[in-house]
Amino acid sequence: MPIVMHPILSYPTRRGALKRLGLASASTVLATLPIRVTEAGATGKPLRFGIIADVHKDIMHDADERLRVFTNHMKKADADFIIQMGDFCVPKEANKGFLDIWNSFPGARYHVLGNHDTDGGYQREDTVTWWKMPARYYSFDRSGVHFVVLDGNDRPMDHKSGYPRFMADDQLAWLRKDLASTELPTMIFVHQSLERPNKGGVQNGDAVRAILEQANADSGRRKVVACFSGHHHRDYVRQINDIVYPQINSASYHWVGRDFRHVRYSAEIDKKYPYIKYTVPYKEPVFGLVTVDRAKGFLSIEGRRSSFVGPTPWEIGRDQAFWDADTLTAGVSNWKMPAG
Repeated sequence: MPIVMHPILSYPTRRGALKRLGLASASTVLATLPIRVTEAGATGKPLRFGIIADVHKDIMHDADERLRVFTNHMKKADADFIIQMGDFCVPKEANKGFLDIWNSFPGARYHVLGNHDTDGGYQREDTVTWWKMPARYYSFDRSGVHFVVLDGNDRPMDHKSGYPRFMADDQLAWLRKDLASTELPTMIFVHQSLERPNKGGVQNGDAVRAILEQANADSGRRKVVACFSGHHHRDYVRQINDIVYPQINSASYHWVGRDFRHVRYSAEIDKKYPYIKYTVPYKEPVFGLVTVDRAKGFLSIEGRRSSFVGPTPWEIGRDQAFWDADTLTAGVSNWKMPAG
């Protein structure tokens, strides 16, 4: 995989203004504020897990093959587990073959609920049961690391329309209790990001981040190291108050909508999968292999890169600034947190 580093967006404080950093200055910030996952006496081989987001079985004509490439890659990489970050598939019989590909991975497999995983009138409980998740939100430990899966699809009291993107009080209370119950370095998974509440992320993401930061303050160290998300079909890592927020790009495409629609495959495919023309697909699936090395004290992402099918969004209309081309890439970039 080619070495292409993630752009870093740094938020020094919660009130601080967003500062966009070039790659040179990004390394300086992380060197100044190293985020270690080292624990006293940590030994043994690094933990490695495969992460994939937004495959969208119910939109993409080749979703099965994209998922097969991912699972085969992680088998060869001998990943300890795999996790999908939501917008995977709805719980209907026609998608059983797709789910069987996921279940062909011989190790542990974890799911995160996305907003599209209940399309067609399904309830979250239907999808949880069909995927064999332990619950909508849950936690687990692997190799001396604590992992927390959250559900960003709760419905707020003032919800009016569209997909809800919220975490209710019962989930937040559970999160506080779960974080207080572990001394292990911790990583969070959630479909919608916590750092973009006004741009499609979790509506009360600020409140959720405050819980993560309070857990760090209470422990006197960076117990919560990272929070991974999908949903936005972007490629970046952000840092807020010493917690990193990797955004895992969609395995399949970036959505551009009706104003920029373009038939990128055949008329036959477009007829059977009518939503693809509202996207800019990636030729090959993209995903990441995450390494957590507690002995050396670093977290890294080895990303898979591809290219766009057909014209880029800025070749269809509007300029690169409109599309934020730095984060709209056909890939998941490599990134490494220094040992400090």
